[in-house]
Amino acid sequence: MKLLSKLAEGVEQAIAAVAPQWGASRAYHRLLINGYEAATPSRTHKASREHRAANNAVFASGRSLREQARWLDENHDIVIGLLDKMEERIIGAKGIQIEPQPRSLTGEILTELASELRQRWAAWSISPEVTGTFSRPQMERLVLRSWLRDGDVFGKLVRGTVPNYKHLTSTPFAIELLESDFVPLDLNDLGKNIVQGIQLNGWRRPIAYNVLLDHPGEATGIRFTTKSISADDMLHLALRKRLHQVRGISLLHGIITRLSDLKDVEEAERVAARISACLAFYIKKGNPDNYIAPETQGQPRSFNISPGMTFDDLRQGEEVGTIQSNRPNTQLNVWREGQLRSVAAGARSNYSSIARDYDGSYSSQRQELVEGFEGYAVLQDEFVGMWSRPVYREWLAAELLTDLKLPPDLDRRTLFDAVYLAPVMPWIDPKKESDAWKTKIRGGASTETAWIRAEGKNPDEVKRQRVEEIKFNKKHGIVTDTDPANDSGAKNNDSGQQVTQPDAVQPDGGRTRSRDRTK
Repeated sequence: MKLLSKLAEGVEQAIAAVAPQWGASRAYHRLLINGYEAATPSRTHKASREHRAANNAVFASGRSLREQARWLDENHDIVIGLLDKMEERIIGAKGIQIEPQPRSLTGEILTELASELRQRWAAWSISPEVTGTFSRPQMERLVLRSWLRDGDVFGKLVRGTVPNYKHLTSTPFAIELLESDFVPLDLNDLGKNIVQGIQLNGWRRPIAYNVLLDHPGEATGIRFTTKSISADDMLHLALRKRLHQVRGISLLHGIITRLSDLKDVEEAERVAARISACLAFYIKKGNPDNYIAPETQGQPRSFNISPGMTFDDLRQGEEVGTIQSNRPNTQLNVWREGQLRSVAAGARSNYSSIARDYDGSYSSQRQELVEGFEGYAVLQDEFVGMWSRPVYREWLAAELLTDLKLPPDLDRRTLFDAVYLAPVMPWIDPKKESDAWKTKIRGGASTETAWIRAEGKNPDEVKRQRVEEIKFNKKHGIVTDTDPANDSGAKNNDSGQQVTQPDAVQPDGGRTRSRDRTK
């Protein structure tokens, strides 16, 4: 091999002395042959490549992908169900729950201040955006859907006194929701370092956004002029796939073709099934010599079909034949299942949620749910980081301008601290999940607070309600076995009868009789 390599190099040097271009081409192609096989195009391998920068790729395809994704969201039931499930798993019915965590100088949670912040936050959540149309959970679900479907979404922060606008809550803070179309992708100015409508500084940090006064898709009254909004007054939620990418790309970008093909195939199969269902039988005319033309030309014969009917008026040479229907296609579900699994893999989701197919054992369902929920957790973290946390902190900064009183022992460094709670993984079998949590808590591997948060609830609120409930029951003499204080410690056997615990073995080898609690 070494001898052949030296011989090839000698040949190339000899060729290069006479024809340099030929020699360089020969050396280049020899290196390609010795390189990775996947890098070399062939008859069976296209070796498609992407050499453009991230922003150039988005500029060329972002608008088309965004508009195709919107069309699918309006017309494709699978895409509608996919985005609906994303809303349920990432945001949920109550939105991202926030637990303020202000602490004193000694490190203790200031429960009264935290409670007041929760109440004020709930009051602002009724009308958090400028139009007053959506509550905060509704706003967050729409923002999430726009983010995943379109690739990015914007929110202009409206603080304090604004001309021609009146805040809908007592807090002088609101959000103006803007679809990605308001910041045009085709607005580029190298002189001002504007890339796809966003002005960057020397470190590629956004410093301003050029926003259209109207949506470019409006039918009338369109104003194509833009206004510059400081990055400090704008929230930008973008789904980025590459470094240095300024604008986001649709979550559906890799599965749009598959989804379109799936819709076309299903529609063709539905049409075929409808046609097949309409066909009943045919009449075979026989040999041409036996054919007798119908008496009335242009008027097809009709038969009243009913159970047990017979044909007693067939003409000479005619024969009745039945049409064998092969619709619906029995293999369609198998093919469709494979396509939906690929769709789920490309959309950070799981097959069961998209197909609404929940067959399988408890272990298999939980395994799929655990793996699928990791994808939801990633999107939850991104949504909180780019939207929920900035919104809460801006709201709290505006709330400080109202009549909010801060306690003197507050550690101001912790004023904006909070815990952000997104929907958690649902329980398939509550009994098994509860037993697992009890085991972890008893073993010191978890806490009651973590258990309560795993159900998507506020631990402080649950414990407060529990204390009030126990006090009420004691006051009125209500005794239930849901209170651990009333639990006798006895267990029931399979027949429903109570049995005592077995004798406990002492460390010294002796025995102590367990007290019989069954009376």
